[in-house]
Amino acid sequence: MDYIKKLKAFPLFEKISDEDLKSFAALLSPMTSAAGSDIITEGETGSDMYFLIEGSVDIIKTTVFGDKFVCASLTSDMGCVFGEMALIDSDKRSATVRAKTDCTSLYISRADFNSFADSHPAAGVSLLRFIGVNLVRNIRKENENLNLVYQALIEEIESN
Repeated sequence: MDYIKKLKAFPLFEKISDEDLKSFAALLSPMTSAAGSDIITEGETGSDMYFLIEGSVDIIKTTVFGDKFVCASLTSDMGCVFGEMALIDSDKRSATVRAKTDCTSLYISRADFNSFADSHPAAGVSLLRFIGVNLVRNIRKENENLNLVYQALIEEIESN
């Protein structure tokens, strides 16, 4: 199946030429996931980034006490990617991504992404810049959340 039209809807590819997008798409592999199955598992080492083409997923985190909670829900019409940190380093996955519905994703490995970026430097820089901006935005949001939790903890301590 030709996924080029669906990929064009992703903000990530907004500044990528059609020719570069076709080259990039040739490196993608499709994956289907049944509702309730894990696409990415928190704590495992990963090397692939995913593009949600059809369906919806939950992003699930585990607390220090082992409790799981949904921190985000994504649908295919949002133009979302997940697992993008794995393109930058080979650390453990920071969350579980679980299919809420039957899903179709496309994925690319770090090695294939790096090869693409080397052979298409302008597109590679554009993609990495977009990923970087999103990661920075997420870090800022988490810093704000951490500050709120810290403030609530201080207020709780002071009230006792």
